[in-house]
Amino acid sequence: MYQKTTLDNGVRIISERLPSATAALGIWIDAGSRDEAAAEAGCAHFVEHMLFKGTAGRSAQQIARELDGLGGMSNAFTSKENTCLYATVLDRHLPRLAELLSDLFLNSAYDPEELQRERQVILQEISMVEDTPDDQIHDLFTALVWPGHPMGREVLGNRGSVEVLDSERLQDFVRRHYTADRIVITAAGNVDHQELCGLFVARFGALAARGSDVTIRNKPPGITPGQRVVGKPLEQVHLITGGPGLSAASDERYTLYLLNILLGGNMSSRLFQEVREKHGLAYSIFSYIAAFVDCGYVGIYLGVDQQEVNRAMAMVNKEITRMWTEVASTAEMTNAREYAKGIMYLSAENMESRMTRLAHNEFQFGRHIPVEEVAAAIDGTTAEEVAALAGHLFHGTAMSTVVLGPITQDALGWAKDS
Repeated sequence: MYQKTTLDNGVRIISERLPSATAALGIWIDAGSRDEAAAEAGCAHFVEHMLFKGTAGRSAQQIARELDGLGGMSNAFTSKENTCLYATVLDRHLPRLAELLSDLFLNSAYDPEELQRERQVILQEISMVEDTPDDQIHDLFTALVWPGHPMGREVLGNRGSVEVLDSERLQDFVRRHYTADRIVITAAGNVDHQELCGLFVARFGALAARGSDVTIRNKPPGITPGQRVVGKPLEQVHLITGGPGLSAASDERYTLYLLNILLGGNMSSRLFQEVREKHGLAYSIFSYIAAFVDCGYVGIYLGVDQQEVNRAMAMVNKEITRMWTEVASTAEMTNAREYAKGIMYLSAENMESRMTRLAHNEFQFGRHIPVEEVAAAIDGTTAEEVAALAGHLFHGTAMSTVVLGPITQDALGWAKDS
């Protein structure tokens, strides 16, 4: 059962009671890397790390021990639009978890010594991404399609910005963005809503409703077409090519979801079957949707041998074109619909996924969307609608492409012809 309570200052507490021996709890902030100025790149992510590095009453080591002692799974993340700290525990531990996460969120100390240690951890995290080409290329791609905009910057920040961020700047970011109107607390599992509210009203009810100097998010421009080649001594060439997508709340989001499944979203997809199964050119090839509150893109990733780049990309471009020139068969659509619904219902068995879904629906739609509503929308989407959307998004659109690996621009025959 879904229930929602909004405190006087705007903090939203949302729960979904389900038969389970566990409960998943998350404290969400509607703020992420897109809310940063250039000089504070990486600030949202740095704050997320510091939330676990000590409060007025707990050391970093005590926090780690208490989280482990709850016997569940805890973590945090920062994305371009949100920050979240969360955990899943046995239902009887929910009050202890609520107190602990509230303390981290409200009372973090931002101790200079802890900050300096964590700075080195984040710099190592940046290095890890740079050493992982199938991660790094996604940052390169967003920088290409949204140049000069916060959406195009790395969530982790860059070395130059991370090295100069200090306690004062992190706390200023929190003061400006961690306001009551941007906080959503969600829980799923064996949760009593009134008891849940009782755990948070006193702790969060006194927060300022809204900061006076919060910067309004600027919508990024349309996807910038172009190519970029980044030479790197690797065993493979990694590529992402992509074009415009839809916002997360678009009326055509289910059509795009099925389009993605048909194009490269699973093992029976057109890209997987053509590039990997039929010709053996790639181990990893897939399409994906990046959807945000006011923008989005569709991307295709593949890793191939240097000698096969042009051949593989010709196949990719052919399959993109087929999405609007060849309407999916009845069998393709049936399989895509069943795959989409299966993924959704399997995810619904996981309390952490249900908790996350509550937050995403609140941020994007301001309401609860039952899984049955989603299933009905998927079943009601036709092959003709998928083809029409593919034509709208891709026909006559110059794609954006990033290439990372042991190759030069001159070797890209498809890029020179585009």
